[in-house]
Amino acid sequence: MALKKRKIEWLDVVAILIVSFFAVCIVLPFYHVLIVSFTTQKEYLDTPFMLFPIAPTLKNYSTLFADGRILVGYRTTLQILLVGLPLNLLLTTSFAYGISRKGFPGRSVIFYMVLITMLFNGGIIPLYLLMKDMSLTNTLWSVILVYGVNTFYMIIMRNYFSSLPESLIESAKLDGSGEWHTLFTIILPISMPIMATITLFYAVDRWNEWYYSMIFIRKSSIQPLQLILRSIVIDSQVATHISTAGINLGDIQFTFGLKMAAIIVTMTPVMCVFPFLQKHFVKGVLVGAIKS
Repeated sequence: MALKKRKIEWLDVVAILIVSFFAVCIVLPFYHVLIVSFTTQKEYLDTPFMLFPIAPTLKNYSTLFADGRILVGYRTTLQILLVGLPLNLLLTTSFAYGISRKGFPGRSVIFYMVLITMLFNGGIIPLYLLMKDMSLTNTLWSVILVYGVNTFYMIIMRNYFSSLPESLIESAKLDGSGEWHTLFTIILPISMPIMATITLFYAVDRWNEWYYSMIFIRKSSIQPLQLILRSIVIDSQVATHISTAGINLGDIQFTFGLKMAAIIVTMTPVMCVFPFLQKHFVKGVLVGAIKS
């Protein structure tokens, strides 16, 4: 039996137009950043709203990578990511699983105590003094250990674990399985959507790390990528200003192109990873947000 073709109604057309409008609003800024990163100073001044550069150039990228600090930034950021991400996942997963268990004593009290930290914190000065007393300043461990569990991510994961059938855990207990064994052999294998979601969240946070690095790290040899890119852009601004009689619009546009190249360099690794996690990402967020 042939399937009947569904008639397109005017509401479908309106929905398509609205979605297309928002899609264009998302794509156009990124496309603008991309083409400006390949544009010369003069061309950008002549045609600030261009669709494609007439004379594409790699000058902004060559300027960015000519400085050896960019490799230091990538190395440091990868170290923070490779060490910090597993730590975040271990702490968040174990904590969320613990307070999602109905038999865990005092789980409601602990949950609300942790929830308070989303609204109040001790401030950056006590945190800096703590890191200083532990002799962790000017080390990568200060950046890695200062950010262990994100309360919001933990709540999403806790809600996901709470939505799983209780019969799975009860069956595991009848077979003599302990809590850790149940978590790693039963719960986590069926929780790939939320694991992919939280992994992406933490990976992006670690990749974009700059705030705590700016506070705790003074050594240029262990600065992460975001601080390196910031310093390169600032240095290029200073060099351009010194080479001219004063600050003018041309200086601003030149450094703007370099900033666009820095944005592309920073975004590309994350954009390469996201498509592989996207199919789990939406499901993980939705299911994790259903049950409170």
